[in-house]
Amino acid sequence: MKSFRIYTKYCRASVVFILAAVSFSANAADKALLDILLDNGAITESQHKELMKKPSLSSKDLGVSAATEAEVEEIVDRKVSEAMDQKLDKHIDTKVEKTVNDQVAKKVDDEFPVKISHGSKGFTFKSRDGNWRTDLQWRAQLRYTSPYRSDPRSLGNFASDTQNTFEARRLRMKIGGHGFRPWIGYYFEVDLEPTRSTSDSSSSSSSRVIDWRITLDKWDELALRVGQWKIDYNRERVDSSGRQQFVERSIVNRQFTIDRQVGVQLRGRLFKETPADLRYYVGAFTGEGRGVSNDDEDLMYMGRLQWNFLGRDLAWKQTDVEYTELPTGSLSFGAATNKGRCTRWSSSGCGNLSGFASPGAATNGQFEVEQYTQGFAFKWKGLSIQQEYHWKEVDDTANNTTSDMEGAYVSSGYFFHHLIPAIPKQLELAARYAFVDEPNSTNVLVNNKREEVTIGANWFFAGHNNKLTADFSYLSLDDAVVNRQVNDNRFRVQWDVSF
Repeated sequence: MKSFRIYTKYCRASVVFILAAVSFSANAADKALLDILLDNGAITESQHKELMKKPSLSSKDLGVSAATEAEVEEIVDRKVSEAMDQKLDKHIDTKVEKTVNDQVAKKVDDEFPVKISHGSKGFTFKSRDGNWRTDLQWRAQLRYTSPYRSDPRSLGNFASDTQNTFEARRLRMKIGGHGFRPWIGYYFEVDLEPTRSTSDSSSSSSSRVIDWRITLDKWDELALRVGQWKIDYNRERVDSSGRQQFVERSIVNRQFTIDRQVGVQLRGRLFKETPADLRYYVGAFTGEGRGVSNDDEDLMYMGRLQWNFLGRDLAWKQTDVEYTELPTGSLSFGAATNKGRCTRWSSSGCGNLSGFASPGAATNGQFEVEQYTQGFAFKWKGLSIQQEYHWKEVDDTANNTTSDMEGAYVSSGYFFHHLIPAIPKQLELAARYAFVDEPNSTNVLVNNKREEVTIGANWFFAGHNNKLTADFSYLSLDDAVVNRQVNDNRFRVQWDVSF
């Protein structure tokens, strides 16, 4: 109230001063005085503009019929009262509007049946009772490679022309979550546009469902999974391509991966958070790879046992961008057997290794495949180490030949910011060595040896969901048939981003 009286007196004094100055008709003074009246709310913006057009002010312009002090006070009181009423109404309207908006927002948040959020799995739609959830995520992997798009595996590959390639290596849509109960999980993954070579048919780049599965995991000790997915045989392959430490998996992957299969699996975790902490996986599958039904009575069988020797579990992803506070590691062993037309598998399904008949040319049950793997993984405070050894035997019953092959890799990465603070904390440096002894393309009894040495760097903008990766590889081949060694270098850079 005191401020209101001061404000009124100030306005009265301003008007009296204006009336006194009017008699001198000074244009500059008129403008200054009109500005004062406008700032104090005595006149409106439109009145200010209109008065500025006049050569001089008058009591009539100001709404004053007789320039007496009493009349001036009355006019000023009325003007000030009107201005204060307008300001008060505006303040009340703003406060009421904010209160209503806040209440509506709270009501929607408390009672709307679906909650929407965004996190590491993309956009999440979740029912209020927790029984229904859908995660929707889009992912793009954009890559430049020179001089080889894929790993060179023969003398001809090393001698081929340079390929400077830009490609959308992976464009994916992921849909996952649970339904009816939190322990009834589901997941689908669609490859929207696989990259193809010029010699491939256009169907090779058609959209395809690569993963679909339902998992019942009400208990940690026992869970059931059915569908099609990268079965849990070895870590390097099961680790998502978007959670890798390098641009692509090692040269070992093509030779030994079991990849995606259709089937059923039991899995679980025993003795959780104790020195005997174990994960197990055992399953039966068609053995024909992605999207293909079985054409005989034979099935693929696999098993994996993983010992979390420090009582803590490692997620299926590489690097320690999360900065694992406590040392965490695992030691694993796996085995698989299959009888059929395939000698190798990939995202495209059933295939053949060099020197063996293609699935279309092979007969039912021609190849009996047995393979074993051992793996190790460890993370602690920015340090990550991963290693796998593979052994595989292919018995060609049609040609009465047996071929053994082996391979291994070891990789490690570290965020050196934790040792040298001047190094950016988003930067990880890594190195990998791998070798493969494989049957030669002309004689399965003679082995070639391929080796890979790769150094890489990752820059994490938002963890694995937004990262830039570059790596440089030294690749070599020792061809035992012609007793010749060749080698070359490869450079790759990739941006991997998920929304």
